[in-house]
Amino acid sequence: MRRIIYIILASFFVTLGSIGIFLPLIPTTPFLLLAVYFYMNSSYSRLKWLLNNKYLGPYIHSYLSKEGIPVRLKIKTISLLWITISLTFFFATDNTHIRIFLGVVAIGVTIHLLLKKTKY
Repeated sequence: MRRIIYIILASFFVTLGSIGIFLPLIPTTPFLLLAVYFYMNSSYSRLKWLLNNKYLGPYIHSYLSKEGIPVRLKIKTISLLWITISLTFFFATDNTHIRIFLGVVAIGVTIHLLLKKTKY
């Protein structure tokens, strides 16, 4: 029973992490790390799939490795962050408080990513 619950939780976190790639308010890496934990304790084949996934695997490997995040992935992540935040900022809301919050989130995540070790 625990194995099934862990697989369901891991799959849920993979889904949230995948959505987080496109929606900057949802953090991608923490959800994927949670999915790794639950797959590690329930399904080796699903864990292997996640770690080797073309799109999700680099987020996990980059974050867990001591080598740092590849420059190309940093640029892609920061660019996608600012594009989606900007689209939300200009087209999805006219509420000043939400716009300020979006700006703070974008700046905070950008600073966090820039402070992470870079792999060249």
